[in-house]
Amino acid sequence: MNDFIFDLKQRIIKSLNLEGLSPADIKDNDPLFGEGLGLDSIDALELIVLLEKEYGARIENPEEAKRIFLSVSTMATFLQSRN
Repeated sequence: MNDFIFDLKQRIIKSLNLEGLSPADIKDNDPLFGEGLGLDSIDALELIVLLEKEYGARIENPEEAKRIFLSVSTMATFLQSRN
């Protein structure tokens, strides 16, 4: 799973244009929004597009999205559970 998480972090950085960050700068369990990485609602939409485009994963329920986007780890768990 570590390679998968590393790849996911790279895709997040590229998709959100997080210049100056590397995958090592993003901790697996740190919050993506608020105090953690500091993402906002526009970034959330970009993450939804990323999951659909790169992984074929659709998120239908906004409540589900809140749980999925807690951290990189929760995103990876969601994506891995779909395979």
